[in-house]
Amino acid sequence: SLRCSCVSGLSGVDDAHVFISSGENVRLSCNNALPDCTSTTWIYNRFSHSETVELIRLGIKKKNTESYERLSLGSDCSLNIKNITKEDYGFYICQQYVNDQQQGTDARVFLHVLHVSSSSSSSSQTEISAGRSVTLFCQLYSYERVSCDDWIRSERINLFWVNQAGDKLTRSDSRYQISAPDHCISSLTTTLLNEDHNREWRCNITQRNQLKTSATYTVKISGEKTILSESFRPS
Repeated sequence: SLRCSCVSGLSGVDDAHVFISSGENVRLSCNNALPDCTSTTWIYNRFSHSETVELIRLGIKKKNTESYERLSLGSDCSLNIKNITKEDYGFYICQQYVNDQQQGTDARVFLHVLHVSSSSSSSSQTEISAGRSVTLFCQLYSYERVSCDDWIRSERINLFWVNQAGDKLTRSDSRYQISAPDHCISSLTTTLLNEDHNREWRCNITQRNQLKTSATYTVKISGEKTILSESFRPS
């Protein structure tokens, strides 16, 4: 079941940060909206030196965007995006225009997308035999990717794997090889056992010890095959 990760509007010029897992739905609030949304324009940048894309202009969706089918404008002028992909990360700005003049300040929202993938396949499901080694990658896609380490340290953000009981998997666990090439990626390598049927490996992201979102991989074993599929769970 899909979940909305909603962030209430922050006052003044504060930026909002929204964390979401790929596959979920998200609502980005516009805290400077005028009534009826006909003055609302939403623009987007994937990263600081990328081209700005206009998603909504004066309350109307722009047709030439990749995400056109998945976008809608809420009655409160929020931007709703369905079935988030890792490509949706970035910097969203809500602006108000009346008679071609901008009213008030930008309302800025940073969208950070958590995505888990497997070394065996680029798709979300793949078959592997028990006894085979598999590596799962958990990555946070973020506008601040260039300075990921600095940003994550300053915001006290942690990315880590947990077992079904919710206990953090550590490097001292001999069954798992866990490595973090940088603060925005964590990989987990393990050899699949028959008793891994229906076992979940979940990647959590926390900010100041508060869970923001998580993405889960579940292993299914049918006959001699092990099927690895991606599923999501509300934080």
